[in-house]
Parts: sequence; structure tokens; C-alpha cells
Amino acid sequence: MSATTKTPTVPEGRTASQASAVTRLLGDRRLPVLVTAALFLAMYITGLSRYQNYGFAEPQVFLNLFIDNGYLLVAAVGATFVILSGGIDLSVGSLIGFTTMFTAWLVERQGLPLLLVIPLALAVGAFGGFLMGYVIHNFEIQPFIVTLAGLFLFRGLCLVISKESISISDSTVSSMAQTRVSLGLGELSIGAIVALVVLAAAFYILHYTRFGRRVYAVGGNEQSALLMGLPLGGTKIAVYTMSGFCSALAGLLFMLYIQSGDPLHAVGMELDAIAAVVIGGTLLTGGSGYVLGTLFGVLVLGLIKSIIQFEGTLSSWWTKIATGVLLCAFILIQRAMTARKQT
Repeated sequence: MSATTKTPTVPEGRTASQASAVTRLLGDRRLPVLVTAALFLAMYITGLSRYQNYGFAEPQVFLNLFIDNGYLLVAAVGATFVILSGGIDLSVGSLIGFTTMFTAWLVERQGLPLLLVIPLALAVGAFGGFLMGYVIHNFEIQPFIVTLAGLFLFRGLCLVISKESISISDSTVSSMAQTRVSLGLGELSIGAIVALVVLAAAFYILHYTRFGRRVYAVGGNEQSALLMGLPLGGTKIAVYTMSGFCSALAGLLFMLYIQSGDPLHAVGMELDAIAAVVIGGTLLTGGSGYVLGTLFGVLVLGLIKSIIQFEGTLSSWWTKIATGVLLCAFILIQRAMTARKQT
């Protein structure tokens, strides 16, 4: 009776297990969000160790990230809905700038009360988004072209209102801008609180409503969504309407932040919003992403600005350079994920 020999398979098993783990990791839709959260944590810890003698560890420094970037968070939340649906919105920055001019003109030049102007500005923004969504769907024109037209339209309307900056001296605006809500360890502005409320509402809509599931379905595969009987046109128009509304609200928050309107306000902010969404892990092709990832994307961009300010020797242009590097890195991560899914 001959003894049987067994071929060792442990190394091969380990290799297969490692490959399987990498495949599962790249296939996990939460990976980009986790990477962004880890990046923010690493940057924040670095700031704590490097600038501990300059007050970086103060809780208010962290809360200032929300105060200084509340308007960008609201704009990025609106952009998240559009990108999740497979579209793009280039009119965000121009609509923010138009809202500041429109609000400043009505309050300062026409003497209308702010509480009346706010719903008017939000209605104009939502209607602008609705028109762009309607044209995109019914005339089957690429979102890039339609929203680019919206970019020029709203920026031109800013100049129609006034070619000069309009400072706002209204007492209501000043009072709202200076109001702070104490959290014990620090304070938040009204704009930051509104931004967090918008974030919570967007999270609920995307993950706990039929409309949110339709947004993911349309962005994942438009033809499949159509075959399933989902209201494709209504969903597309709704996401652009929502983006227009969020852009107008971001404009109001930006107006409170700087207390003026200017035709050059928020130039290029649509790119900041899109960058925050992509860095937050939302796929540019649509169908995958989380609004919490957008929050971390905004916080990362805000933290870059804070670190540059604490450093003191760096130009503000390093913010753009760092944003570009991060954007390229996260696009490569997205590419690796989509390539892994295809194989």
C-alpha cells in the first residue's frame, strides 16, 4: 500500500484569497466614501500635530469648516442629485452669483423685506433648474450644453442688474449674518445650520424615498429604468429643479456670508461643487454615491484652505493645486472600480 502525497495548496489559497479580498474591496460602493473620510481624518490629525501651538485644536476651528463652507455644501448637495442621475450642472456658480445680485438689488435698491425676497429668489432658482431639466429631457440635448447656456444666461443677468457690487446694509441681513448658535464647545452660524438641515433632508430623500431610488436607477442604467416603467423625464426634470433650488439657497447663504451682491461672485464655484461631489465618491457616470461622501468632500476642500491659512507661507492658489491632485486621484479610483466591475 503506497503512501499518497498531498500537494501543498496554502500559498495558492492565500493568493486566491488575497485576490478575492481586493476584488471585494474594489467592488464595494462605499470604498470612495471611506477613502475620503480617512483622508479628512489624516489631514485633520496632521493639522493638530503641526499647528497645535496656533489654536488648530480648538473645537471652533473644526466648526468653522461648516461656517465657511456652508454655501458650498448646499450647492454640492444639489450637484450630487444631478450627478447621481448621470447628468451635470455647470450653471451652479452663475446661479449663486445671480441670487446674490438679485437679493441685494431687491433688498437694497427696491426696499423689499428680506423675508419676502428669500422665497422669490428660491423660486427663480428652482424655475431656472426646471427649465434646464425640461430642455434636456424633451429636446434630448446634452446636459453639458444646456447647463453651459444656463451658466452664461445667469451670469449675464447679473450684469443686467448691475455692473457694480451692491453692499447690503439692511439690519435683518446683518442680524442674520451675525447670529450664532452655541453648541457648548463652539458656535455655528445660521448658514451652517441650514446647510446641515439640507444635508439631512437630502440623505433621507436619497435613501428612504421612491424618488431617491429612481435617481439611482436612472443614473445606473437609463434604458433599464425606462423598461421598468420609471418616470424618466419627471426624475430628470426634478433633479435639475432641485439643483437650481439648492444653488439659489447657496446664493442666499453666500449673500449672508459676505453681505453683498456682485456680478463676479461665485465664478467657478460650480467646479468646486463638482469636485467636492467627485472627491466624496460619487461616480461621474451616475448611479453610485452617497450624500455623506459629498459632506466629506466639502470638508476636505475646506480643510485644505484652513491648513494653507495656518501655514501662512503658501499662496491661496495651492488650494486649486491640491484640489486638482485629489480630483485626479479619485477619478483614478473610480476608474479602477468600474474596470473591476466590468471584468
